[in-house]
Amino acid sequence: LPKRSISLTMPRKRKLLAQLSALQSNSSLPPFDALRNLNAPSDGDSSPKSSKYFAIEKKNSSRLEADFFNQPCVSLAKSFLGQILVRKLPDGRELWGRIVETEAYLGGEDEASHSKGGKQTQRNAAMFMKPGTLYVYQIYGIYFCVNVSSQGEGAAVLLRSLEPLQGLDAMRELRSASRKGPTKPLKDGQLCNGPSKLCQALGIDKAFDQRDLTQDAAIWMVPGHDLPEEQDVVVTTRIGIGNRGEWAQKPLRFYLRGNKFVSVVDKKMEREMAAMGHLSCS
Repeated sequence: LPKRSISLTMPRKRKLLAQLSALQSNSSLPPFDALRNLNAPSDGDSSPKSSKYFAIEKKNSSRLEADFFNQPCVSLAKSFLGQILVRKLPDGRELWGRIVETEAYLGGEDEASHSKGGKQTQRNAAMFMKPGTLYVYQIYGIYFCVNVSSQGEGAAVLLRSLEPLQGLDAMRELRSASRKGPTKPLKDGQLCNGPSKLCQALGIDKAFDQRDLTQDAAIWMVPGHDLPEEQDVVVTTRIGIGNRGEWAQKPLRFYLRGNKFVSVVDKKMEREMAAMGHLSCS
């Protein structure tokens, strides 16, 4: 991969931004600084951007395509870690976030899945569509969660948390718009550290249900350049499952160890992994 000789002493955030810049320059995208300028106040020029990056009808070689999504649910949930979710707002600004936490929902046999028993409804239809299809549902009548269909009848991966990389001011605006009353500005680590927060920060709602990540002009994924090794991934139980018997205890949540943008850290599991020698204790 280009620009791999980044200093190990560089702060992690700068390293990710440098890697993102390398990714963009390697895929005929404009420089990272140009993308960052999308978040600056407009000087009155509201015309569409002319860069090839914004001409979605032209094939973007860096976009993750159908073959990537066409894998078993657990495998896809792990493979998402380190990949980058991109959301293009109607005003042309782009929001970039590195996926750091996911959950797998295995379909008919999974008692915690919306498709348990193979039941297909108008609400969960996206779970039965081709891999790479977005399944967006509402909870508590207010918040949204976004999933991506995988191989397997009714199987999908919940995107739980992102590490914001670009467009943080826009994410903050979108999050603030959904919060009631006077509130303090959100810290970076609070923007996307949960499935509903993620949707708020990226402006994802029910209108995104059944969209195809390989074709859509407003949301897609690109490969990350900082993909984790197996020992960097914590495997633990899912969040908020409730009384689902053995399925509440199955290790179907995956997150990047040591990443401050993860919604819920399982310290016990991390200690067990360290004791087993899967992690190096400092």
